[in-house]
Amino acid sequence: MNLAYIPSPSSGVIHLGPIPLRGYAFCIIIGVFVAVWLGGRRWVARGGQVGTVADIAVWAVPFGLVGGRLYHVITDYELYFTAGRDWVDAFKIWQGGLGIWGAIALGAVGAWIGCRRRGIPLPAYADAIAPGIAFAQAIGRWGNWFNQELYGKPTTLPWALKIDADPATGRVAGTYHPTFLYESLWCVGVALLVIWADRRFKLGHGRAFALYVAAYTVGRFWTEYLRVDDAHHFLGLRLNGWTSIVVFLGAVAYLVISAKKAPGREAVVEPAAVEAGAAGDVAEATEAESGTDGGTKAGSETKAEAGEKAGSEARAGGGGEAEAPAEAEATKKP
Repeated sequence: MNLAYIPSPSSGVIHLGPIPLRGYAFCIIIGVFVAVWLGGRRWVARGGQVGTVADIAVWAVPFGLVGGRLYHVITDYELYFTAGRDWVDAFKIWQGGLGIWGAIALGAVGAWIGCRRRGIPLPAYADAIAPGIAFAQAIGRWGNWFNQELYGKPTTLPWALKIDADPATGRVAGTYHPTFLYESLWCVGVALLVIWADRRFKLGHGRAFALYVAAYTVGRFWTEYLRVDDAHHFLGLRLNGWTSIVVFLGAVAYLVISAKKAPGREAVVEPAAVEAGAAGDVAEATEAESGTDGGTKAGSETKAEAGEKAGSEARAGGGGEAEAPAEAEATKKP
């Protein structure tokens, strides 16, 4: 009997009147906001404009959601397109089922479209949002906790996850490895690693993103080994395990090749930001010059007015002095 464990929610849905509030969806939404917020701060720090990351996310996020769902449905098609299954369930994304590989792949297509529209290099954008994506994954994994899914092998460890029985799926009640928690903590570590490495080595040209991918796949390979949910196997290894290996090798190869081909970081990540800054400098210089000219002109006018006033006083004073001798001369006459 396991006396210490992590409880699971009895339901992943809270009804606010007729409106269902789903924990899985909330985790995804919060993760997206965190990724956009952190990515925006990093983008501005690299010399980009405020709001650019959010504008491109309008393209990347929908593409990513579609890609993540497509990967899940394709790799687990038997859950939706076999006898006794309802294919309409393939569209019920709130019930869980997003493949990170498909989300990143198709999300990158959406980001590329957004970057092209703004004249921004995709690798620089990917570097800025890489830690945010890792944090978003860490938050999103808690959606699996709400749905009581994707847990690991049975265990009696104090941090074991308690899972309820489900006759519909054949799920047996017990305590299991909380693989959602393992992966969530791993993603937090990956995000911190990328932030540190980016500051320490000034990563650029997509290398910060490649480091995120490589580091994530290591943890994903480990958690896949612990999971007990149904999955396709090849040569005794789960499909996602093989995907992790292939993606890891690709990310490491990109790191090495990119470092040799384009060392350092991009000097300019958003041309529009540079143009806006230059325009601002010109406007300030023009305003300062106008202020100087105005001050000089105003000073000249003031001096002219003062001179004119002094001349008037002098003329008035001169007239008085001329009259005094005349009066004196008059007094001398008998």
